[in-house]
Amino acid sequence: MKYIRHILSIILLLGAECVSAQKLLYDADFLLNFDNREINHQYEPSGTVFGFRLTPSIGVLINDSSDGTHRLMAGVSYLQPCGADWRHVKVYPMVYYHYQWRGFEMHTGFVPYAELRQPLPEYLRSDSLAFAYPNVQGALFQYSSKHGYVMALCDWRGMMSRDTREAFRIVGGGRYQYQWFYTGGYLQMNHLSHNADTITGVCDDIVLNPLVGANIGQYTPLDSLSVQVGYISGLQRDRKARNTYWCHGMQADIALVWRFIGFRNLTYFGQNQMPLYKEYGQLLNQGEPRYQSTFINRSDLYFYIVRRSFVTCFAGWSLIVTDHGKISNQQQVVCRFNLHSALHNRRKETIKTLNWR
Repeated sequence: MKYIRHILSIILLLGAECVSAQKLLYDADFLLNFDNREINHQYEPSGTVFGFRLTPSIGVLINDSSDGTHRLMAGVSYLQPCGADWRHVKVYPMVYYHYQWRGFEMHTGFVPYAELRQPLPEYLRSDSLAFAYPNVQGALFQYSSKHGYVMALCDWRGMMSRDTREAFRIVGGGRYQYQWFYTGGYLQMNHLSHNADTITGVCDDIVLNPLVGANIGQYTPLDSLSVQVGYISGLQRDRKARNTYWCHGMQADIALVWRFIGFRNLTYFGQNQMPLYKEYGQLLNQGEPRYQSTFINRSDLYFYIVRRSFVTCFAGWSLIVTDHGKISNQQQVVCRFNLHSALHNRRKETIKTLNWR
């Protein structure tokens, strides 16, 4: 509770500064996530993630003479597992500075991953981590135009101490679109170091993923239809064991939406992209553990219950096949509400795949 009091003190101090600011900002984001996984492979356990995340925030906005805007925001992310009491509650600070000038944006501090122009793909950020750890701890830079976007983030997720290993990653990405065709990709440099008492066990994780795709929904009766193909090349190194692994694979993704029904199919074929996962787990690899498999096919069928600019709720069912050949299935119900979009009638991109984060 003492951490909650410290965070509330920061919010109250920021609220006091609003008197002299040009505009007072306030927002609240609510996310309910029910995710039941019935797994028939060795890469991840079965289980259910059921809970909600509430993120209230307050801030100030100042305009400068060069048409730039400055935002200073403070809040908390309150995570409550359903079926649990106060002992299982998690509260994370959310404090950041945001500068925007034309198409350029800079965020520094504890920044919600929701501020990204596009969510990270599954091999870089898993559903469970996206729900449990909502913030980039460091900096986020983005530039957007009518032809696409570029982004770069630094997430310092581990401070070196006696109990914590130093860990951070730098991720870059972007997309260029011309009419229905687009190209782009992602690049990650991920690092897991030692704690304050240990010198061994330093690991590196580098990923390169160029891709091409097409958005052809406007030429069909569907609301949206996209096809994407990419090459994933990874390098993982364990300096303690002096082992280096090169990993290569291809991934194809097709997604479509018609009215309140959506379908997505993702196929990966290649080598194990997480050869160090058995030893270091999510301390190193932030993506879905099933990318240890040499073959993945995931098919998602989902139905929108509510689909508005400020609230989206859907129910989905997924079938997952890995190189073990057995079928796993996953059921999801996800609901997200954003107060800012509701009050200002500002349209935000609604959920179009199960990659909701």
